Amino acid sequence: MSTAQTQQPVVEHGDPVERKLVTVYSHSRLFYWWPVWVIGYVLAALTYFQGRIFTFADAEVMIHPSKNLGVIFTVVTLLVLLMSHSSVRGAASLTVVIAILAVTFLFAYLGWWDNIFSAVGYLAMFMNLGFYIFFSTGLLTIWALAFFIFDRMTYFQFYPGQMVRCSVLGGAEQTYNTNGLSVNNLRDDLFRHWVLGLGSGDLHIVVTGAVRAEFDVPNVLFIDKKLRRIQQLIAMRPDETNADVVTAGAPD
Repeated sequence: MSTAQTQQPVVEHGDPVERKLVTVYSHSRLFYWWPVWVIGYVLAALTYFQGRIFTFADAEVMIHPSKNLGVIFTVVTLLVLLMSHSSVRGAASLTVVIAILAVTFLFAYLGWWDNIFSAVGYLAMFMNLGFYIFFSTGLLTIWALAFFIFDRMTYFQFYPGQMVRCSVLGGAEQTYNTNGLSVNNLRDDLFRHWVLGLGSGDLHIVVTGAVRAEFDVPNVLFIDKKLRRIQQLIAMRPDETNADVVTAGAPD
């Protein structure tokens, strides 16, 4: 096992090396907040087409007459906050969240939220069109900067028999031979990884040999597909092709 500074292999369009390359990006948990700005824009559209104009302190604002919109937006935001920053193993997280959402939307459909807030008094939640647009746009901007820029500052690339850890800032690269290297999927949160993450998961990379290293790569998108390709690549030598690799149990 060795580590050394190296340059990333030059890949031309259509080069066979390109088809043997898997790039893995780790994303921050801010990625899981996409449902908040999506539902914000949906509620903004409903408010725009169905809302009414109210005047407060000489300012006209457009507000949807139903109390359900504010309840739905608040519940979705709190659920995303809870589930994106805590881990509940197995199917428990999915069961809990589905139950909460089902009750929330059932109460909204039956109109019970109006009765509940009326009974308590002074607790109705009304959010105007400006709030939905401003909050959703601000969150979308932060989300896009994190997803497309900041999360790509450090990444891993896998070639046949080789793994490269790359850092954009400073241009540092570390190359590891894949002999004795193991890559495991640590996905265990059904709601965060499957629902919010659209098939994401956490990778745990262990490098053994003369130089030992461990890397936790959280929130990798489409992890199952990438893991299959990675496992194939680390089993190859740099001069091998896919046809040279024999998979146990595969037909001839």
